[in-house]
Amino acid sequence: MADYTDAVIGIDIGTSSAKGVLVALDGTILSSATREHTVDRPLPGHVEMDARVWWEEFVGLTAELTGGTDVRVSAIGVSGMGPCVLLTDDDGEPVRPAILYGVDTRAEEQIKDLTAHFGEDEIFARCGSLLSSQAAGPKIRWVADHEPEAFARATRLFMPASYLAFRLTGRYVLDHASASMVTPLYDTAALDWHRPWSQQVAPGLDLPPLTWSGEIAGTVSAAAAQELTGIAAGTPVVAGSTDAWAEAISVGATAPGDVMLMYGTTTFLVAITQEPAPSRNLWVTAGTSPGTFTLSGGMASSGAITGWMRDLTGDAEFSTLIHEAETSGVGANGLLMLPYFAGERSPMHDPSARGVIAGLTLSHTRGDLYRAALEAAAFGVRHHVEALREAGVRIERMVAVGGGTQNELWPQIVSDVTGLAQQIPRRTVGASYGTSMLAAQVSHGLDTTGWNEIDHVCEPDPAAGERYEELYRMYRELYPATRDINHALAAMQREG
Repeated sequence: MADYTDAVIGIDIGTSSAKGVLVALDGTILSSATREHTVDRPLPGHVEMDARVWWEEFVGLTAELTGGTDVRVSAIGVSGMGPCVLLTDDDGEPVRPAILYGVDTRAEEQIKDLTAHFGEDEIFARCGSLLSSQAAGPKIRWVADHEPEAFARATRLFMPASYLAFRLTGRYVLDHASASMVTPLYDTAALDWHRPWSQQVAPGLDLPPLTWSGEIAGTVSAAAAQELTGIAAGTPVVAGSTDAWAEAISVGATAPGDVMLMYGTTTFLVAITQEPAPSRNLWVTAGTSPGTFTLSGGMASSGAITGWMRDLTGDAEFSTLIHEAETSGVGANGLLMLPYFAGERSPMHDPSARGVIAGLTLSHTRGDLYRAALEAAAFGVRHHVEALREAGVRIERMVAVGGGTQNELWPQIVSDVTGLAQQIPRRTVGASYGTSMLAAQVSHGLDTTGWNEIDHVCEPDPAAGERYEELYRMYRELYPATRDINHALAAMQREG
């Protein structure tokens, strides 16, 4: 009898931290670990990170996860924030810091130029989405335009998951879901790179061969094994995907009609479809497995606002703030907030949008402000739900994940505002757990559907929903009413 227990590892590189889990083959989490990090903001609208930190954190996480345990790691799953643009030389050495996803808005001019060059309708027809700050293609072009010496040294394109897979295995691959975010270089209908456009946008760049998220990218090389603790050479590594898509896997939101709602620093929705559902406001991508597609959208800030408010008002415990928000009640005693504190990604694609708190009086409390922030995020979710339905997406089941599900208030507000029930699973660990599922499926052929059963369902309160109807109408009116002023202020902020 073997004197070890088989287990799999899932690692996710996020915006504010890297997280890892060591998971037994029945889905039990044996250990977990986190490494906090920060991103760099060298200029307004620029959000970057040194990609070498991703590997350093991976090495540290795996050592912590396996230390003191009697397990054999039989497979590794990887995921990360995205779409990111990490350009490297042939050896995988970064030529500059990685440019992050839609929170980085540096490529506005490239978006305009590429849209004019290829044609908005042509881009929409081929890619299913328009160019926005979420698209990776214009950011590649930005490097070529503004840092030609760095671009001349670049031969390869990575994202966090594919970079980890490369460092582990030496294989240069990218999953389809992530590749389809490199708009306009990927043809969604053909499920392949569109070479004529990619050669114009990124001349000389060797685009990676494509694979599906649940396929084996390769096995751990002898060189990589020497840097790692508890992981042997030859261990399979799953290709993985972008974090939100791995989050969807972690809660079983993988069938057409499913929608994953991720509560976190930002809010993100991924709807699973059988065919591409083109949208001028959201993002069409290939799915994580053959025969599926997704339509997704993301807010630029949601949970980040509650953290900012907590720091601003005395660093109170979140449990205290939630209690105060509950006491405030529906409508936050007449406060209405726009959550565009970092601009907004979808459905508006307005990097110059700004946060607004309307209706303030001297009688409002911290709890009212905190409640208004939670309601603003809920109104943003409803805006996305309406955009999904306008694109023809049917919503049969919404599954929630992320730190915001740990208290009952925020999901309840979202259900009341949207009128949709939310299934809350037993484990809301997120992307690292989703990639561990992929690792178990590939390495052992396991059916992981029973790993993360639904714990409870958050049902909408019709009475609260009626009261939110008028507030949502005002929410939608407040953005256009304040847009010009906020754009002018955003310009002043950039100048300052």
